[in-house]
Amino acid sequence: MNHAQVRVLLEEQYRRYDQPTFIVPDPISIPHQFSARADIEISGLFAALLAWGRRPTIISKCRELMRRMDDAPHQYVLQHSDEDLKKLLGFCHRTFCDTDLLYFVHWLRWYYQQHSSLEDAFLAGNTQKERIENFHTLFFSLEDAPQRTRKHVATPARGSACKRVNMYLRWMVRPDEYGVDFGLWARLPAADLICPIDVHVERVARSLGLLQRQQVDWLAAEELTANLRQFDAQDPVKYDFALFGLGVAGER
Repeated sequence: MNHAQVRVLLEEQYRRYDQPTFIVPDPISIPHQFSARADIEISGLFAALLAWGRRPTIISKCRELMRRMDDAPHQYVLQHSDEDLKKLLGFCHRTFCDTDLLYFVHWLRWYYQQHSSLEDAFLAGNTQKERIENFHTLFFSLEDAPQRTRKHVATPARGSACKRVNMYLRWMVRPDEYGVDFGLWARLPAADLICPIDVHVERVARSLGLLQRQQVDWLAAEELTANLRQFDAQDPVKYDFALFGLGVAGER
């Protein structure tokens, strides 16, 4: 396909998949259960960072986690007692277990005691790479941060494509006229977002000539996003819907 044909395909598929029907079977359905900004931010962070494996399992485990937090994540984070923390014991999704969860809650309490929004945690830096690296440093800045928990928050400093973090930022930053992404964070430009890469996005991107780098790392995510910016410089990651949707449907 030539450049013009790829543009037409991406636009068509973006409009096809960026619809409210996308929400229900996707982890983004978890933050869509809430209306308060902080609840959306916290539930969205867990839903994005736990998004590995089959989507029905991810959603089921995230719903379980929200129930353990009394379906009020912001209130739980700020007001939990030691007795409340016992509700989290035994939670596990793949290798993310209660040790990791307890640190997440501990950090979130520390953070929200000082800030009203998680957006502030992603503002330090001039590029998306720097912002995510600085978020990772901030997240693990508390002295009792378990070493084992570091693998659950990716950083470009380790070469990671940071699929889950980039997906979370798409959810929070990208204004979406169709109501899927939230567009809560106005101080981070959508033009700077980096496209999340999973196996579906990678396969379709390669088939369309949008990704050449063999290793799926941060440089690959930047390469894909740079190519997507040729079609929409202000909102390149909207095409994540097209690439992911085509991949899941097996159409490319």
